[in-house]
Amino acid sequence: MATVDDGNDPSARRAQDPPPTGMKGILENGKTSAIAAFAALGGFLHGYNQGMFGQILTMPSFIDRIEPYYSGSAGVQQGLLTAILELGAWIGTLVNGWLADAVGRRKTFVIACVVFTVGVIVQACTQNKDYVLAGRFVTGIGVGAFSVLVPLYNAELAPPEVRGALVALQQLANTFGIMVSYWIRYGTNFIRGTDQGQSDAAWLIPICIQLLPSTILASGMLIFMPESPRHLMNEGRERKCSETLARLRSTTTDDIGVRIEFLEIKAARDFERRRLARDFPDYQGDNFKSKFMIGWNEYKSLITNKSLYKRTRVAVFLMVFQQWSGINAILYYAPFIFQGFGLSGSTISLLATGVVGIVMFLATIPAVHYVDRFGRKAILIAGGFCMAFSHFGVASLIITYNHDWPKNRAAGWFAAGFVWFYAFGFGCSWGPVAWIIISEVFPLGLRAKGVSIGGSSNWLNNFAVAMSTSLFIASSQSGAFMFFGCVTLIGVFWVIFKVPETTGRTLEQMDELFSGRGVAEADQTLNERIRDEIGLTALRNEENTTDSAVVPSNQVDPNSDPDAIEMIPS
Repeated sequence: MATVDDGNDPSARRAQDPPPTGMKGILENGKTSAIAAFAALGGFLHGYNQGMFGQILTMPSFIDRIEPYYSGSAGVQQGLLTAILELGAWIGTLVNGWLADAVGRRKTFVIACVVFTVGVIVQACTQNKDYVLAGRFVTGIGVGAFSVLVPLYNAELAPPEVRGALVALQQLANTFGIMVSYWIRYGTNFIRGTDQGQSDAAWLIPICIQLLPSTILASGMLIFMPESPRHLMNEGRERKCSETLARLRSTTTDDIGVRIEFLEIKAARDFERRRLARDFPDYQGDNFKSKFMIGWNEYKSLITNKSLYKRTRVAVFLMVFQQWSGINAILYYAPFIFQGFGLSGSTISLLATGVVGIVMFLATIPAVHYVDRFGRKAILIAGGFCMAFSHFGVASLIITYNHDWPKNRAAGWFAAGFVWFYAFGFGCSWGPVAWIIISEVFPLGLRAKGVSIGGSSNWLNNFAVAMSTSLFIASSQSGAFMFFGCVTLIGVFWVIFKVPETTGRTLEQMDELFSGRGVAEADQTLNERIRDEIGLTALRNEENTTDSAVVPSNQVDPNSDPDAIEMIPS
C-alpha cells in the first residue's frame, strides 16, 4: 500500500512551524474571522429561539391566548408546543444538506432566513394553539438550516489552525442568543404585571425581536458575503475559488499557502469525481435521473462505505450524547426545574434561569480560544465528567430534600448551583465541540450531506428530549437527573474509545484519518496520482525549498471556469 511522504505532509510542516491558534490566530485571520462571526448570526437565532420559547410558556398572557389547549401544567400539550420546532428543524437539516450543494451556501442562508421569518410572523399573529404549532414548525425548518449552514460555512472558509475556533463561534453565538432571550424575557415579564392582566407585549416582544437579526443575516449574505471556496470548486469555478481563498487569507493568488490550499481542495474534488465515475459508471449523464441516483447513492454510501460509516457514526452519536446529556431539558424547562428546587415565584425562577444563559455564554468563550490548542477529545472528556458530576449532585440533593425544600432554601440554591456548573461544563465542551467535529470529518463531495445527517440526529434527539422531559420531570425529577448523568458518562467513554482526534488536520486530510490502514490501495493510488497531475506534490516540495511565486498553469483551468473574471465581495 502506498504511503504518504511526511516531508510533503502539511500536518508535519505545521508541527514543525505551527501557525498561531486561539485569539492570536483569529486576529491574524481577521477577514475570515469577521465573515465567520457574521455567519454566526444564524447560531444566535438558533439559541435565541431555544431560550425564548421556554420562558414565554410560563407567561399568563401567553397561556390565556392559547387556552383551553394548555393550562400551564406539565404534560403532552406542553411537550408538543416545545418539541414541534425540533420536528421542523429535523426536516430543515435534511433538506438543507441537499440544498446547500444545489444552490450554494450563501443562497441557502437567504432561503433559511425567509422561512424563519415566515414562522416568526405566524407566531406573532397567534390567536390559538394552531398558530403556535404551525409557526414553530416553520420556524424550526429555518433553525434546522442554520444549525447545518453555520458550521458548514465557517469550516469551509477557515484555515485548519483556527477552524475549531471559528466553527465554535456558532455555539458562542448560540449561547449569547440564549442569554439575551432569558433577560429580554425577564424584562418583558413585568409589562402590566406578572399575573392575570399581563400585556400581550410581554410575549410578543421576545418573539418579534427575532425578525431583526434574521433580516440582517439575509441581507448580508445576499450582498456582502463570499461563497464557500469549496463549493465554488465543486461548481467548477476554479479561478473564483482561488481568488476567494486569497481574499480570505488577505494575500494574493500567488501566495504559496493559497496555492497549496487551492490545490488541496481541487485534489479532493477531483478524487471524489473520479471515484464516482469509477463506482457509478451508469449515472454519469447530465440529467435528473443520473443526478438523483448519484445523490441517493452518496447518502447510501454514508452507511455502506466503511470509512464514511465511521464518520457518520461519529456525527450521529456525538449528537445523541449531546442531547441526552440533558442540555435542552434544562434550556426548555429551567423555570419549572428551579421551581422544583423550592425557588418559588416566577420572578425568582426566571432570575435563576437567566444565570444559566450567562454562565453558558461565558463558558463558551474559552472554548473558542482553546479548542484548537487542547484538542477536541480532551475537552469533550473533561467537560463530560463535569456535566455528569453536576447531574448526580442535583439528583442527590433532590432525593435528600425533595419533601422539605421550604425549610432548606440553601439546599435549593445549592442545587441551582449544580445546574449552573453543568451549564458551564456544557458551554465549554459538548456544546461547541460536537458541532466542530461533525463539520470537519466528512469529505468535500459529501460534506453538506454528512453534516445534515449529524444535524438531523441532533434535532431528532432534541425532539425526543423536548417531548419526554416534561413528563419525566413531573414523574421523578431526581430520576431525570440520574438518567442524564448516566448517559453523559456513557458518552464520555464512547468518545475515549471511538472518536479520533481531528485537531490541526486539513479538511482534505480527514480521508487519511478515517481510512487509516484500511484504505483501499486503488483509492490511495488514485489520490496520489491526482495530486501529481495537478501539481500539488511538486508545489509542496517547492514550499520546502523556495517561495517562488510562479503559479503552475494547470492550477486553474480558465476554460472550465465560467466566473474567471467575476469579482468577489471583500
